[in-house]
Amino acid sequence: MANFSRRQFGLGAGALALAALPRSAHAQSDYPSRPIRLVVPWPPGGSTDSVGRLLAQTLSTILGQSVAVDNRGGGVGTIGHATVATSRPDGYTLLLGTNSTYGIAPHLVANLPYDTQRAFTNLGLVATNAQVLCVHPSVAARNVAELIALAKARPGQLNFSSSGVGGTSHLATELLMSMAKIEMTHVPYRGGGPAAQALIAGEVNVTFVDAITASPLMQGGQVRGLGVSTMQRTPILPNVPTINESGLPGFESSTDFALFAPAGLPGPIAQKLHDAMKRALATPELRDKLLQQGIVPVGSSPAEFAAYQQREFDKWGRIIRERNIRVQ
Repeated sequence: MANFSRRQFGLGAGALALAALPRSAHAQSDYPSRPIRLVVPWPPGGSTDSVGRLLAQTLSTILGQSVAVDNRGGGVGTIGHATVATSRPDGYTLLLGTNSTYGIAPHLVANLPYDTQRAFTNLGLVATNAQVLCVHPSVAARNVAELIALAKARPGQLNFSSSGVGGTSHLATELLMSMAKIEMTHVPYRGGGPAAQALIAGEVNVTFVDAITASPLMQGGQVRGLGVSTMQRTPILPNVPTINESGLPGFESSTDFALFAPAGLPGPIAQKLHDAMKRALATPELRDKLLQQGIVPVGSSPAEFAAYQQREFDKWGRIIRERNIRVQ
């Protein structure tokens, strides 16, 4: 009787093991079978939120399941990143991360509750957003070279606003000062909107402004745009030269949007999500909506983005160390 029971137990355990395999395989092949959450680690209303909502809408159509944006702002994006890092790697929680968090924050924020380079499955670079180096109309500089000359003649007397310590507008200016060997005084604000308003009001002399925000301000004469931060000119301001072509070869800074999932995501689900992202960015409707905001669709492979992410991580880490940047 005992031998029979052991045999029964062995057969039962084997059956359970065999049953588990097809269920796991079925879960992957049937993915997605329920709604997906896309965590945006910034408050509603900003460029990341806009990209997230446009992408979620198109992904919903492609995947046949609702993709809902979940805004988890705070901590320079690290709260939203932590939310995804601790979620199940089943493809139902995704993250639209920005380089201000995955490339900059690890060098500034102590005791992060996750390992930036190990806690996520990278699904690819979604898009990049150029910024424009802008000055108040009272500043006697009409191009990048003239601004650099002015800053050298008046070290520390020009001041610049940013969206906050560690934001891409802050780090872009630190990179500019490092490469041009100039010094200006930092005046941080709580977000890109207030930083741009400070420039319009003449409270500061210089700031980097997202292209979509800079374009109407330049047309209205409220600010003067001197150069674009990316290596290529932005499609919404095609007549504004890049900083790279205006006397600082190699200058490159942007706000980047990338798609992640928790580490350990099964390969077939990761591939399906990457393919869906590529298809979404290839749709004329989504591409046009992004380009109208000055945001350039990319849709890189995970391998391409991994190399780019490492370069961003290394570049901003070097600038933060060299410039002795600290979060107060």
